Amino acid sequence: MLIDANHLHLNLQGQTILEDVSLHLAAGEIYGLLGPNGAGKSTTIALLLGLYQADRGDLKLFDTEPRDNVALHRRIGVMPEHAGFYEWMSANDYLVWYAGLYGGLLQPVDSLLQQVGLEATGHKPISQFSRGMKQRLGLARALVHGPELLILDEPTNGLDPRGRREIHDLLLSLADERRVGILLCTHLLDDVERLCSRIGILDRGRNVAEGSLPELLGANRSGRRYRLRIRGVPDNQQLPPDLKLLRRDGDWWHVEISPTMAADPSRVWEDLLVHGWQYTEIHAESGGLETLYLQLTGAATDKQEEAA
Repeated sequence: MLIDANHLHLNLQGQTILEDVSLHLAAGEIYGLLGPNGAGKSTTIALLLGLYQADRGDLKLFDTEPRDNVALHRRIGVMPEHAGFYEWMSANDYLVWYAGLYGGLLQPVDSLLQQVGLEATGHKPISQFSRGMKQRLGLARALVHGPELLILDEPTNGLDPRGRREIHDLLLSLADERRVGILLCTHLLDDVERLCSRIGILDRGRNVAEGSLPELLGANRSGRRYRLRIRGVPDNQQLPPDLKLLRRDGDWWHVEISPTMAADPSRVWEDLLVHGWQYTEIHAESGGLETLYLQLTGAATDKQEEAA
């Protein structure tokens, strides 16, 4: 287990910041850490990195107590939300210098820059980089020493859709091929649905959920609704068992996927094709992780109170 944190509690200056936080991440997993602003996500990361010491609870990294263990933290790569650089340096020079803090590069700098999509800009001063390019450089910096555990805070901020997809593919390959464990802290629920095998949701300094997305959706009976544009009139008498027909609006058919399939509905769409549904478009409407998140963090209630 790369991270084994149980019932962590932290007081700072007489204020309870973390009340009961547990987090479990194994090699090859991508774990999504979610929660509203102020829920305790950044503090949890700081605690994992040894910047704070928990008042109560148990914490192990790589099955070892992390306290004052410098060698242990050298196995971790970190990308903070706001990454600072020496902007007068080129990306090439910066990564070579930074790698020196860990004993040198484990792969050629050109190869590292290619991984994050900066192969054509290695000699360019960082001061000329866009926000998205700095995000890519921050990820390259986190990878420079070949870590076994990556902790990433909003890694796709500032990236266009193509850039987000490229970073997604890189993270999936790191987890699948190199067995790197990745802790992903983000507000982008689409990133979590595509990447994460497990998620943890924090609210007001405590866990409100932890597990795989199908498990959590099933436990909270949170289905997901879609609208499908259908060619012709399909046979709706024998539908897949995980799909419920809600209503028809012209060419659009509104359906709901059962909680057990809400995280990955691809099999339902395949079943519909077998049943003769000739759909040309599929649009998600609501439900799934977004609904679960709002339910568990109280955000939906807060919005209703503001409206009232």
